[in-house]
Amino acid sequence: MERPEDLAGQEFLTAEEAAELEQARAAENAARDDQEPDDIVGNYNTFWFDRGDSVIGTRRTSLVIDPPDGRIPALTPEAESRRAAMTEARKNTGPHEPTPGGWVDDLGPNGLQVRCITGFNSGPPMTPGAYNNNVQVFQTPDSVVLLNEMNHNVRVVPLDGRPHIGLRQWTGDSRGYWEGDTLVVETSGFIRETSFMRGGASADLHLTERFTRVSPEVLLYEATIDDPATWTRPWKYEVPMQSNPEPLYEYACHEGNYAMEVILAGARAEEAEAAAAAR
Repeated sequence: MERPEDLAGQEFLTAEEAAELEQARAAENAARDDQEPDDIVGNYNTFWFDRGDSVIGTRRTSLVIDPPDGRIPALTPEAESRRAAMTEARKNTGPHEPTPGGWVDDLGPNGLQVRCITGFNSGPPMTPGAYNNNVQVFQTPDSVVLLNEMNHNVRVVPLDGRPHIGLRQWTGDSRGYWEGDTLVVETSGFIRETSFMRGGASADLHLTERFTRVSPEVLLYEATIDDPATWTRPWKYEVPMQSNPEPLYEYACHEGNYAMEVILAGARAEEAEAAAAAR
């Protein structure tokens, strides 16, 4: 997402630098593929990951395009305090475990993903990451639909100028319009944070997304993040989305949410063991 510090001031990679990065990544992927299944405990094997084998076509050194330095703006003091408190409360706690003594609402920054409410890359806004990065965009006479593969989330975006409904939702309330050949989607009215930036944004997020066809194979996606409760200024990033001829498959997450019972039962067992040891 952000420009690495060692590339400060460099907006784009050279062709040679891009080739070197791709070779290094290919070597890393090959090393992972050589791992025996027993070496990958509690995780998927490499077949399932969308690691990619090339840099993005623009060769940008960051997805962030504003601020110009390619870095996400500073957090507000209030957001800093919230994150520090969360870090302290979850010290020595795994990403899919509740805060000690906590229940379903205490699963931390990954809570919505663990509960299969929102996917870690579907947001909104959307970000590329790990796997299931596909999105299907289709249009009716008065709306556009964004169907994310991750968690099979559907956003129906009216284009007819109707007002916002004033009902907060997990993925917000979206309205769209056209600026020339660019589809603009504005979203607000979130219930709370989404999976974006590991729960980094707040319910005050005002999101503006732009979709522009720049070639037969590329749809340029630009997201402007305006969340005064979290960041000191608005910022934006862009992703050149590549056309995919394959069908979109169902992503069922953990059907029936059986994992929640196991996660909570395991947490209670660990707490009981710790209490017994203390006695």
